[in-house]
Amino acid sequence: MAEPKGYWVARVDVSDLDAYKTYVAANAAAFSKYGARFLTRGGTYESVEGTARSRNVVIEFPTYKAALDCYRSPEYETAMKLRLGASEGDLVIVEGYDGPQPGDT
Repeated sequence: MAEPKGYWVARVDVSDLDAYKTYVAANAAAFSKYGARFLTRGGTYESVEGTARSRNVVIEFPTYKAALDCYRSPEYETAMKLRLGASEGDLVIVEGYDGPQPGDT
């Protein structure tokens, strides 16, 4: 059985757009190294429960370990320093699920 994919789920409020753009450019090195693929990156959304932030991002990694390793990498550490002064947010790293689905028999 293949190792489950990993996901970053981030909700962000950007306070300094120019500085945040610098972070976005810098995070490409880490994301490329660890096989990241954006599933959502901003975009239109509707907050139907709980509190919302202005930007929602879901990033898929080939494995849960790759998702964790990316976050803990020197490449992402460099990028993250640029993000911290430009935004406030929440980030969880979660293991994917490949088990039974509704309607499966």
